[in-house]
Amino acid sequence: MTTIEAVGHVEPFTVHFDDLDAMGIVHNARYAVFLERALSNWWVERGHSYAGGRPTTSDVMHAVAEYSISYRTPVRGTGDIGVHFWLESLGESSAVYRFRIISADGQTVHAEGRRVNVKLDPRTLRPAPWSDHARSVCQELLAPVPAEELAQQV
Repeated sequence: MTTIEAVGHVEPFTVHFDDLDAMGIVHNARYAVFLERALSNWWVERGHSYAGGRPTTSDVMHAVAEYSISYRTPVRGTGDIGVHFWLESLGESSAVYRFRIISADGQTVHAEGRRVNVKLDPRTLRPAPWSDHARSVCQELLAPVPAEELAQQV
């Protein structure tokens, strides 16, 4: 078997009944929520979250500056899927994520897109540089991961 190099992380995710529209497919607005939750879970595991209503690091303070999504194949019904995401680039205060919503086996791309985050200074709400720690953690999303390992993560 040929190993295809891929980047990033696949977060296993479960589609619930309330994610569906009247046709029994995932409602278009839920794809953004799926990505948000997958990214949040990934960052929480690395110490970046909200605890007691306060950010645990300054890097948690960011805003979405751009979001685009292309829908490919509907997710029909409830069950397991994967949210595959990686960093396309990391600037001084911006982070460009790419993502795909995929089937649990990784064979079907349901949607794909791009999201740009900008880190903000909590007092001024102006762009601020990412911390050295966040930059270090982000390297994991830039590094190649064997396709077989991605498939095992779902």
